[in-house]
Amino acid sequence: MMDTKGRLIAGSHNRNEFVLINADEIGRVTSVKELSGQICQICGDEVEFTVDGEPFVACNECAFPVCRPCYEYERREGNQACPQCKTRYKRIKGSPRVEGDEDEDEFDDLEHEFDYNCNERRDPHQIAEAALATRLNIGRGGNVNASGITTPSEMDSALVSEIPLLTYGQEDDGISADKHALIIPPFMNRGKRVHPVPFTDNSMSLPPRPMDPKKDLAVYGYGTVAWKDRMEEWKKKQNEKLQVVKHQGDKGGGNNDGDELDDPDLPKMDEGRQPLSRKLPIPSSRINPYRMIILIRMAVLGLFFHYRIRHPVNDAYGLWLTSIICEIWFAVSWIFDQFPKWFPIERETYLDRLSLRYEKEGKPSELASVDIFVSTVDPLKEPPLITANTVLSILAVDYPVDKVACYVSDDGAAMLTFEALSETSEFARKWVPFCKRFSIEPRAPEWYFAQKVDYLRNKVDPTFVRERRAMKREYEEFKVRINGLVAMAQKVPEEGWTMQDGTPWPGNSVRDHPGMIQVFLGHNGVRDIEGNELPHLIYVSREKRPGFEHHKKAGAMNALIRVSAVISNAPYLLNVDCDHYINNSKALREAMCFMMDPTSGKKICYVQFPQRFDGIDRHDRYSNRNVVFFDINMKGLDGIQGPIYVGTGCVFRRQALYGYDAPKKKKPPGKTCNCLPKWCCCCCRSRKNKKGKSKDKKKTKGRETSTQIHALENIEEGIEGIDSEKSSLMPQIKFEKKFGQSPVFIASTLLEDGGVPPGTTPSSLLKEAIHVISCGYEDKTEWGKEVGWIYGSVTEDILTGFKMHCHGWRSVYCIPRRTAFKGSAPINLSDRLHQVLRWALGSVEIFLSRHCPIWYGYGCGLKPLERFSYINSVVYPLTSIPLIAYCTLPAVCLLTGKFIVPEISNYASIIFMGLFILIAATSVLEMQWGGVGIDDWWRNEQFWVIGGVSSHFFALFQGLLKVLAGVNTNFTVTSKAADDGEFSELYMFKWTSLLIPPMTLLIINIIGVAVGVSDAINNGYETWGPLFGKLFFAFWVIVHLYPFLKGLMGKQDRVPTIIVVWSILLASIFSLLWVRINPFVKKNGIVLEVCGLNCD
Repeated sequence: MMDTKGRLIAGSHNRNEFVLINADEIGRVTSVKELSGQICQICGDEVEFTVDGEPFVACNECAFPVCRPCYEYERREGNQACPQCKTRYKRIKGSPRVEGDEDEDEFDDLEHEFDYNCNERRDPHQIAEAALATRLNIGRGGNVNASGITTPSEMDSALVSEIPLLTYGQEDDGISADKHALIIPPFMNRGKRVHPVPFTDNSMSLPPRPMDPKKDLAVYGYGTVAWKDRMEEWKKKQNEKLQVVKHQGDKGGGNNDGDELDDPDLPKMDEGRQPLSRKLPIPSSRINPYRMIILIRMAVLGLFFHYRIRHPVNDAYGLWLTSIICEIWFAVSWIFDQFPKWFPIERETYLDRLSLRYEKEGKPSELASVDIFVSTVDPLKEPPLITANTVLSILAVDYPVDKVACYVSDDGAAMLTFEALSETSEFARKWVPFCKRFSIEPRAPEWYFAQKVDYLRNKVDPTFVRERRAMKREYEEFKVRINGLVAMAQKVPEEGWTMQDGTPWPGNSVRDHPGMIQVFLGHNGVRDIEGNELPHLIYVSREKRPGFEHHKKAGAMNALIRVSAVISNAPYLLNVDCDHYINNSKALREAMCFMMDPTSGKKICYVQFPQRFDGIDRHDRYSNRNVVFFDINMKGLDGIQGPIYVGTGCVFRRQALYGYDAPKKKKPPGKTCNCLPKWCCCCCRSRKNKKGKSKDKKKTKGRETSTQIHALENIEEGIEGIDSEKSSLMPQIKFEKKFGQSPVFIASTLLEDGGVPPGTTPSSLLKEAIHVISCGYEDKTEWGKEVGWIYGSVTEDILTGFKMHCHGWRSVYCIPRRTAFKGSAPINLSDRLHQVLRWALGSVEIFLSRHCPIWYGYGCGLKPLERFSYINSVVYPLTSIPLIAYCTLPAVCLLTGKFIVPEISNYASIIFMGLFILIAATSVLEMQWGGVGIDDWWRNEQFWVIGGVSSHFFALFQGLLKVLAGVNTNFTVTSKAADDGEFSELYMFKWTSLLIPPMTLLIINIIGVAVGVSDAINNGYETWGPLFGKLFFAFWVIVHLYPFLKGLMGKQDRVPTIIVVWSILLASIFSLLWVRINPFVKKNGIVLEVCGLNCD
């Protein structure tokens, strides 16, 4: 983690600006040396730091600044002396021995004593270091940047006569040609120097060190006291392993082969060696009847369409044809929605096994690091207090503090967000230790103190009661400070905001500002009130300039991926919205039970948690909880290839976001048969091998750009026909085209297990962090196309998860016993419709793009049923057109007296009744195995109709205009009335254009019912039979739109809405009856008719 000493860093890579604000001496950084250690006086690189945090010192006599690669090269190939004082270099711990070191026994370093080929290891850290060193030392010019930062090339001209080169610019006859490395001075050829690369080519492997048989083996390290101690320690560990295996065998454990004894995981407890999670299939007593009902329903559906198509209505052919088309579309969409639920599963995690495996007593935790992303834009729409609660719940999570880093993306560059985050970091020093000391849940203070729990019951510890009251007072004061900031931010000064030291706030212009980074927590010296370390908290605001496309939330998330890779580079990422706090402090551990599982974790790209919400009314009028989707559909997808990504509450594998393919399982060797002669088997085998090789070549060519490069040979590969210097640059060019021109970030992408690339310094991290959030960094790269969050839709979450599944990854759906994350949802009708509009618009954009799952991603790792689910997720807005037409048909039938079905026979009646019964049975069985209540299911059905006839229809219209014509349309929301009290927002009426279609359908169906009933009363008994089918059809529409009607009418304190509806309906019926019935009087006067009886 780079140390900025708590200062805000603002800068622009394109403008060569780096400014430190809130420093003791405010001003522009004028020297790289000011930010880092020393500069190597041979190659111009920065001298790295050792594991102890001290600068690397090659010469103990004069401390002449030389980097480790130059030091090791000088000892191995040069004159083994310091260039300044000519003192012979002594061996430093971690470096291999060379001739002349035999008599130096100051310390024991057996790991590196004979490590001549250490640089040829295929360890990802060394690969990253090699790539980073190559990128930093090749092709750098000697220009001085505009901000006054002195580059290494600037110092070269002053050191021409003072620094002797390792070979003085000439070839040394004493060094063989295959081992010679000519060092060209930086001032020659405009800085295109060739650094001694810290690894050699495979064809140039160094020979093993010769051992003189006349010398004692103790000289080489064998037979010494230290060697014997190490042997004894090794034997002791082996005995411990054997004891564990014996203990496992005594308990009835399985077979233990000899190879298992070398497993480094053997000393762990038996429980810790068990799987960290398991699947829980739905019981066959529940799932098998469900599958049978689906198959029977499909058969009855076929009979239904056979009857409907073979029996048209001649006098209402248009109505009949419209209904047939709508019903066929509904059946197809039902199939796409139904079959991904064929293999539903549930999962169970074992947190105790995770601790036993990765958290040994007395040793540092081996749990993987996690970078957590929180995104926010406008603090006036997303209250800073809500964001602060989310951040506090993250900082107090039950996870090792050195493994957690929280990045807050402020895409609006708001001074209010920055100041609120500063206040949050101060309050966290008190809140975090309180949460961990008493193990409270949830760890978001707003929701914790809102719980209605009697803490004085069951003899609660008085200390806890006292400290809880004190903490609640502290939080109330914290809220006052945050609300004060919000009130102050309502009036922006004309000259813009200024910071406490008088520096203008860099984000005064929201659309034109430099990138900003501030490390609030995690730098040296900042601890909680008990003296314990705190997780890292970093504020990030990416650079924005006019004329650049910033891609909204997806672009902000990609900027967080890059800046986190430079600073902390955790192998796993968690992204949450600013209003989704961590409700279960063990949520990260739940995800790690899947990600770090040694058997199945490598192929998991993300772990998705369900969304749960606070502040929703008890009846959930507008289906905000979306329980049917999260508890039925997602469980079904988990049994196929995994759930789709829903935008928040998701833990990612960083390598999967980089666009790499999932690791493939090695196929077992093919078996040969004994039924054919050997020569026949050989021929067949050779043909199969040739075909297999040709197919493999085609596959590797097609996936060359997306396959992760793990081996050093792949990095060193060149292109034939060009010189060696350009050949060495080609792999780097491929990386830059994919990831951008940041050597530190490119090096970090090769570290599968995370960690900061070796050889980096605070200065380089600072520059690269600003570089990777610059506005032009993604130009001509694969960001947003194959890497990171994918661009092209406002619902970037569906597209991002879809691309990962196409690369062969699978995802996991985790539902812990205690809800992992909770957020807030719009409970107002208009706001809810606009939320659904945004989701549907994103689906339309994907449907009209090249990433549409109907035609994209064939021949890859996407499974057919998973494709069905993605197709359903992008075509559902198209259902709005047949749905509107179908909801209009009842009113038309009632007003015209016609119907879409002819007079039905007994056979047709059985089919219709059977289909309705099967639809109900399917729903009941789904609710049974999914654990969904009938209220939630019914609310979901109602809002499917409400959203389908309003938001989905407008999204389809808006998407077509945006994609085909390039026209953006917006729908304004206007508040009309509000009430005080609980759920006041629920009863607030906000007018929007989205309300017009459902309101129209509701009115015409109510009028149709009134007309139909009055007509039946007027025409007699015979008309009541056909009327019942029409009335059922119309009431189906009215009942589904009933929550919409309640939203329109607002809060009714005295008269229930249902009474109002029936009053309007009955009044309309009687009014129409009075009009239709022929009265005894007319407007022209009294008409006297002749009596038919003879009174005489």
